[in-house]
Amino acid sequence: MSAAEGFRAPTTADDHELAGRVAVVTGGASGMGLATTHALARRGATVMVLDLAVPGPTELASALDLPADRVLTATVDVTDGDQIERAFASLLAERSRLDILVNAAGIAPPTAFEDITPAEWNRVLAVNVDGTFLCCRSALPAMRGGGWGRIVNFSSTAGKTISTAGGAHYTTSKHGVLGLTRHLAKAYGPDGITVNAVCPGLIDTPMARSVLPGGALEHAAGTFPVPRVGEPWEVAELVAFLASDRAAYITGAAVDINGGDLIV
Repeated sequence: MSAAEGFRAPTTADDHELAGRVAVVTGGASGMGLATTHALARRGATVMVLDLAVPGPTELASALDLPADRVLTATVDVTDGDQIERAFASLLAERSRLDILVNAAGIAPPTAFEDITPAEWNRVLAVNVDGTFLCCRSALPAMRGGGWGRIVNFSSTAGKTISTAGGAHYTTSKHGVLGLTRHLAKAYGPDGITVNAVCPGLIDTPMARSVLPGGALEHAAGTFPVPRVGEPWEVAELVAFLASDRAAYITGAAVDINGGDLIV
């Protein structure tokens, strides 16, 4: 199986606006994280992909049709603080800077509330909230030292209402991501660092299709003002904008990308 099987991207030309920047993308080997890896690297950034299962950098760069020197990879569980610290330390030792962090890693089990065990509850919050916290904690010192930084956290429409398919633990976690985003935006704005969240709706990813199988994804999205499922590259383009100088006056925002779902 290709490292980027099923991956689709826009045909716009490279603009190199992130040339020289160094980024970390968690969950960057699949779904919206993979699309974000491509979008940032296509604009000139070097991207370190952190994921539980990730191909080597040469294989991933080739699969995404990117220059080999634009992609680094590390197998990391974002709930493990020691693994995260080692990955960030390795990146800084090699590239001497960190400019962009995208926290895209997440899980969304659809378990009914009465069936959620404490262990499952803790696991969802550990991946979705603790992982975001731990990566921000490791990234911020380097960003402050450089006087510039962009953090983009993945929340969800569930962070503003409730989840279409994920359980109560998923909804709770995505509300938590928005709270953390706002707090960090206020705390680190004076250091030249912006912190924003994206809130995707129903996007065509393996995770979405696992919780809404058999046409359920298309059926749900068909009720939206833009009556289709979103594409991962569309979310990635939003992330890339928030990671750029063009978004320098945007911080603490939770930006919807959901086909109009929340206005229905």
